Formats: sequence, C-alpha cells, structure tokens
Amino acid sequence: MANLYIGLVHYPIMNKHKEVITTAITNYDIHDIARASITYDVSKYFVIHNIPAQRELAATIMEHWQSGFGSTYNPDRKDAFTGVELVNSIAVAVRTIEALEGIKPIIATTDARTYDNTITYARMREHLENDTRPVLVLFGTGYGMTKETMESFDYILEPIYGHGEYNHLSVRSAVSIILDRLRGEAWWNK
Repeated sequence: MANLYIGLVHYPIMNKHKEVITTAITNYDIHDIARASITYDVSKYFVIHNIPAQRELAATIMEHWQSGFGSTYNPDRKDAFTGVELVNSIAVAVRTIEALEGIKPIIATTDARTYDNTITYARMREHLENDTRPVLVLFGTGYGMTKETMESFDYILEPIYGHGEYNHLSVRSAVSIILDRLRGEAWWNK
C-alpha cells in the first residue's frame, strides 16, 4: 500500500478576482484537517504557508492542542497533531516526502473543474491500495491554486459533486470527503 500525504496550500492562491494572493491560516482548517488525517491514516499533513508570521500562528494553535490547555482539556486531540508539519512551500513538502520515502511522490490536487489530467477517485484509490509510490494530495484555499501551479502536478482529482447545483465546499469538508473516498471503508462492497 502506498503512503498518502496531504498539504493545505496558502500560496500561490487565486482570489475571486483571479489575482494571486496568500490566504490566512485558520484554526479550524489546521485542527479539523489534522483530525481527519489521523482518522484516515495520512502519513503527514503539511500546512504550507510562505509567510513566517502565519507559520508562527499555526505553531501557536498546534501548541495549544499538543502541550497547552487543549492537551489536558481534550487529550485525544493531541494525537491528531502528531503528523502535522509546517513548511514554507510545496517544494519543501515534496522534498520532505522524497527524503522519507526515497522517491518523488505522485502529486495530485483538487479543483471544481475537470482537466486533461483529471483522475477518478477509483483510479487513485486503486493506486494507493496496489502500488508503493507515495501520493501527495494538495488542497488549495481561497479560490484555488494558480493555473500554472496546477499544471505542474501529475493529476487533478475529479470534482466533488453534490445533489444540488451549488458547488463551493469549505476546504475542511472537501478534505474529509476526499480522504474517505481514497482511504475510507469500501461500504459499496458490503
């Protein structure tokens, strides 16, 4: 089975005016995605932010749950942060995985649109279950990563479609749905 890594990308991100920006760290994203990551056996969850002060904020949030009041108030949450790592770029996350695994990971991302290199969840799940090359799935914040950044990845996972026409999930929700599709119980075989 291949190891699965994920990253929450804060730069380079698009805003609603299609300008390149850096998005802000949010407590909920760090905390909720860490909990989903440990639930679905993610090898490492990278919080990717290019601004040192924002990484310091993330470290403070994590410290609250790892050794601060949160670690005693709700001790089981401490475990969720064991696999979280703060890095300043996608490239650093990739190099970290290469150092751990001895091979460059397959890099996939997500988007609400399809592309020539869009891959289904079934195909990616099949790779994770039957191959050994690690996979890094990157999640954009804001209005998603820049087109140039997206084009540098191996695959883009197919969009998540709900029952209605509205299609703009929070990144926390998207991560949980995608992790369940890639590593969750195969309920459809029951």
